[in-house]
This record gives sequence, C-alpha cells and structure tokens, in this order.
Amino acid sequence: MELTKNIFFNTDKLVENSRVKISYTGELFQNSSESVYIHYGFGNNWNGVNDLNMEKTELGFQAEIDLGDGDTFNFCFCNEKGEWDNNFGNNYIFPIEKKQVDLVVLDDEPVSLGTARKLRKSYIWSKKIRLAVYKIITYLPRLISGNYKRKATNEQ
Repeated sequence: MELTKNIFFNTDKLVENSRVKISYTGELFQNSSESVYIHYGFGNNWNGVNDLNMEKTELGFQAEIDLGDGDTFNFCFCNEKGEWDNNFGNNYIFPIEKKQVDLVVLDDEPVSLGTARKLRKSYIWSKKIRLAVYKIITYLPRLISGNYKRKATNEQ
C-alpha cells in the first residue's frame, strides 16, 4: 500500500498491535544517504517514541515496526548527517484501525458434537422455512386468482 509518495507498507491498512514493513524511497534515499532512521510514535501525543535504523536495499530503506495502541501512526525520517524528511514540518501521520475482536476465534473453547448437531438442525430448519416461503410466494397468488391448474385424475 502506498500511503504517500515514496512511502510504502506491506499491508492494505494499518491495524493496531500488528507488525508492518515500511519502505522509504524519499528525498533521503534519492540523495544517497548511507543510513536512515525512522523516528515514530503513536497518537496525538507521540506515545511510545522510538528511533529505528532502517536497512538499505535496492528498493529503498526498509524496517519492520510493531504498531502500538493509538489512533494514528506518526513518523519522520533522519539520515546520518542530521537531515530530516518530516513532510515539510507536518510529519507523516496515518490512521490506525482498531483490531476487530468479534472475528477472533478462541482456541480454548472446543466445539462439541452437541453444538455441531444444533447448528446442523438450525441449518435444515432455515432451508425448510425458505422453501415454505418460496412456495407461498409462488403458489398463493395463483390460488387466489384461480389460475392454479390441478393435476387431472383419470376417472374411468
């Protein structure tokens, strides 16, 4: 995901308490800096401020960061000469999404056969109810209008 020109992440969205890889190909990389540090923190108050040396590759400077708690991920870059890329004094600030806990499956709660049978029964009942509703919607108007054809019985 490209968040802004010259900054890339290995994920589509930033989620709290996850690990992301950031790639930087901005001004400091283009000016052939030997080493670049990412200075980062979380939230409006820059909680958990940290500096991390980024690895230089052919694709730019890269680092893996553990995202913490907070609404935003704030960062800027500095090279070995003390030159900064801080988005013209505004820093780079991107939202962090909360982890959805309702999608988490707990491994310590085994599914019993009784639960599986209940799920199977509820599935069968839902299919029966859908079939009944379909028949009512399809055949009730025909019965009311008199356009319903009954099978003819051969009386000899």
